Amino acid sequence: MKWNPGGMNSASLQLAEGILGRHRHICAFFNGIDEEHRVLRSFIKDGFARGDRACHVVDPDLREEHLKRLSEAGINVVHAMDTGQLEVRRWQEAYLRGDRFDQHAMLALIEEVLQSGEQAGYAATRLLAHMEWALLDKPGVEDLLEYETRLNYVLPKYDDPVICTYDLSKFGANVAMDIMRTHPVVIIGGVLQENPFFVPPDQLLAELRERRSGRVRMAN
Repeated sequence: MKWNPGGMNSASLQLAEGILGRHRHICAFFNGIDEEHRVLRSFIKDGFARGDRACHVVDPDLREEHLKRLSEAGINVVHAMDTGQLEVRRWQEAYLRGDRFDQHAMLALIEEVLQSGEQAGYAATRLLAHMEWALLDKPGVEDLLEYETRLNYVLPKYDDPVICTYDLSKFGANVAMDIMRTHPVVIIGGVLQENPFFVPPDQLLAELRERRSGRVRMAN
């Protein structure tokens, strides 16, 4: 569903004790998988109840556990996957296609996923992505911040909520702070809130370019 830039989204969504407004790029910080599912369960269930599409990108080692938790939440996982309402992709089918991270290819895939949901007749696609792939030793993972920043050029064209989840037990504080600056909305402590640390993409991309050039000067 496309966003009307002149106003609010056509439908507000409840998420993590708050109401999601026009900004739909959400960073969710959790202390482990249990907290993630506890906080997001009602949002995920509400999506299925409304007939929205769900696309989840998960750690391949946790895929079966993820499906089990969805089932325990009352979702008919087999039926949802058979009808196409639920799609659960492994990292290798999204962020790490070709065993590397290509930020531009991933940005294109995000648009493809959101557009395909609309073309299939879904009012919205609720996209949930586990981001711990960025901790792996793979080419391109150093572009994580730039990718998250560039998503802010793409997602305002759509109403679809995109939640990037980060496990704070695995990401360092400095990385988490940088990640926070790339999202206009954040979930911390299980509560949705407007992010006062958000930096517009033009400004942040310029900062990232300065960081890279500074590292190059130091290396030389």
